[in-house]
Amino acid sequence: MTNELSPIQRKVRSFVMRTGRMTERQKQALETGWPVLGLNLGDGRYDLPQLFGRNAPVVFEIGFGNGDSLLQMAKDAPEKDFIGVEVHTPGVGKLLHHIQDKAVSNLRVCKEDAVEFLTVCIPDQSLNTVQLFFPDPWHKKRHHKRRIVQPEFATLLRKKLTPGGTFHMATDWQHYAEHMLDVMEAAEGWENSQGKGNYLPARPEHRPETKYEQRGIRLGHGVWDIQFRTL
Repeated sequence: MTNELSPIQRKVRSFVMRTGRMTERQKQALETGWPVLGLNLGDGRYDLPQLFGRNAPVVFEIGFGNGDSLLQMAKDAPEKDFIGVEVHTPGVGKLLHHIQDKAVSNLRVCKEDAVEFLTVCIPDQSLNTVQLFFPDPWHKKRHHKRRIVQPEFATLLRKKLTPGGTFHMATDWQHYAEHMLDVMEAAEGWENSQGKGNYLPARPEHRPETKYEQRGIRLGHGVWDIQFRTL
């Protein structure tokens, strides 16, 4: 397994690994919840219907932060199954606590690099939706290569999504929104759901407004939602 992953591990990371302080409740949630709700890179390729105990559309979210919006989406759409990936350990602990506290059965959690996990653990054509909300914009030009939305990433997602599957992005950084459009419209096998060069006219109802987003709006930041479909 180590030899197979080494080419991926040598790639530039699109995130900064953060640990932060954890509350006792978050620590306990990790201890009790992870064996049941946690997904591990070392487990290899998952059978998603077996994982959730049913055949249902699967939504994959990259970078769920503290997990509040992802939890709300899972509660609002019980007919779907959700997988959330986040490298911030306190956020993972908080989400695990709420999953257990609210008895949410259609959500699983992973604490790995999303690209590695998609490559190794997610079968091709098994996801209906991939969500990427407010990723690090890496706004300095010399850091643009760290942005997760790149041509290779678009190719990977196209393999993992079902035909007609959706890639939904959101950012409050205009230059990154423009970068997302440029990359996705140049990628083979994708179409912009709003037509070339267009953003969604408003935040879709199914995407909860996050505290981070609300703060940005109060400060006068714009928010851009972008949605592409596989052909």
